Amino acid sequence: MKLPDFEAWAVFAKVVESGSFGRAASDLGVSAGTVSKAVARLEARIGARLFHRTSRRLSLTEAGRSARDGAARILAEGETAEAAAREAASEPQGLVRLAAPMSFGVAHVAPLLPDFLAAHPRIAVDLHLSDALVDLVGGGFDLGLRIAALADSSLRARRLCGIRRSLVGAPAYLDRRGRPGHPDDLAAHACLGYAYLPTPDRWHFLGPDGAEATIVPAGPLRANNADALGPALRAGLGLAVQPDFMIWEDLRAARLERVLPGWSPPPIALHLVTPPGDPRPARVTALIAYLARALSAAPWAEDAAA
Repeated sequence: MKLPDFEAWAVFAKVVESGSFGRAASDLGVSAGTVSKAVARLEARIGARLFHRTSRRLSLTEAGRSARDGAARILAEGETAEAAAREAASEPQGLVRLAAPMSFGVAHVAPLLPDFLAAHPRIAVDLHLSDALVDLVGGGFDLGLRIAALADSSLRARRLCGIRRSLVGAPAYLDRRGRPGHPDDLAAHACLGYAYLPTPDRWHFLGPDGAEATIVPAGPLRANNADALGPALRAGLGLAVQPDFMIWEDLRAARLERVLPGWSPPPIALHLVTPPGDPRPARVTALIAYLARALSAAPWAEDAAA
């Protein structure tokens, strides 16, 4: 069984409402020929004419009068359904699936969500935290936060801010073991490792006048979560490369200090990434705008782009 030709019945109703094929075409934003063909399709389907047409007058046949009210309901219900769908699409509502790095998500994303959810009571957020690289498309995520020098990909990326990384240690450790003057000096130091660095077995540094240095870190602790290095760092067990969003409060309170002034790991940045394609749902756009404003204004953010 074929479905009714709902589009043609809506066109028929518009012709009845306007009293003219031409005015109906103008109201619908289509050609008069398109309107005429739609009515002709209906007449062929029902096997009867719907209008008496002369050069001066258009009037309904008996079949047209019988179909008029039902066609008007089809048109009205279609317009109501479309308006409701447009409103739902424009009003932020529904579930947003967000992926973020573990330590960053706990410290800097989760505290932002209560205000966002209070402002958007029809939105829910599914926050997925992992230091491993998450497949946004395969995992069904709407957006993700990534802290890296991004590789080329099909994902859409928005840079929010730069993030400084530094080699840091506790003053007590540095007083005891000495303050290195060059990355090569780290061979004599305990180095605490983070497993999800791009090259965890090699630390790369950029120095004055374009100088570069690479060292092989060795020490008593390596972890796949940067937070796990914090207690050992503060206890004076070694040195570690840490991003400012992890250590800015420790630096300000002098619990940690930067080591190797003039040398730094390669630059990284905070990005919002989303799967390709348009349009984005309003709920996703709302969360992107909120996170971009809040995170680019954080005390550890550098050269914010948002």
